[in-house]
Amino acid sequence: MKKSLWSFGTREVVFAAIGAALYGVLSYATNMLQIPGAGNVAIRPAVAIPMFFGVAFGPIVGFISGILGNIIGDLLSGYGFWPWWDLANGLMGFFPGLIYLGIKNFKDTSDILKAEGMVIVGVLVGIGVAAISELWVSGVDFATTVSMNFIPSVTTNLVNGLILVPILMVAYSAIQARSGR
Repeated sequence: MKKSLWSFGTREVVFAAIGAALYGVLSYATNMLQIPGAGNVAIRPAVAIPMFFGVAFGPIVGFISGILGNIIGDLLSGYGFWPWWDLANGLMGFFPGLIYLGIKNFKDTSDILKAEGMVIVGVLVGIGVAAISELWVSGVDFATTVSMNFIPSVTTNLVNGLILVPILMVAYSAIQARSGR
C-alpha cells in the first residue's frame, strides 16, 4: 500500500476517531490533576496519543485526534469549549504527523528521534498559539499568559510526549511484527 501524507479515506477516518476517543476519555481521566498556580493546566499523559497517531497515521489523523479528543475530554470534564486550546491540541498531533512518510521503523533510534523533534515543534507551536490567544480571549497580560499558560502547558506536554511517544512507537512496532506487517 502506497502511503500519502495528505490522504484522508476510510482508514484515516477510523484511526482519527479511535485517536480522538482514546484521547478524550483518557484526558478526562486525568483532567483533575491540575498544576497548582497554572491557568487550568492539567497533567495529561494522554496528550501523547494525538502525537503518536500523527506519527503513525499522518498529520490529518494527528490533528483530528488532538482537536476532537481535547473537545471530548474538556466537555466530559465540564470545562466547556475553548477553540484555541482545541486547536493547540490538534497542532500537537499535526506536526509530528509531518514525518509520517519518513518513519520506516518505529523502533529505530533515528526514527524515534525524528518523532521526538516534531513532538517538540508541535508542542511549542500549538501551546504558543493557545497561550497567545489568552491575551485577547481572557484579557491577561503577556507575563501572566507565559507564566500561567505557556510554561506549565509546554512543560507537562513535552514531558508526556517525549516519554510516551517513543514507548507507543515501540509497542506499535511489536504489534505490527506480531501481525506480520
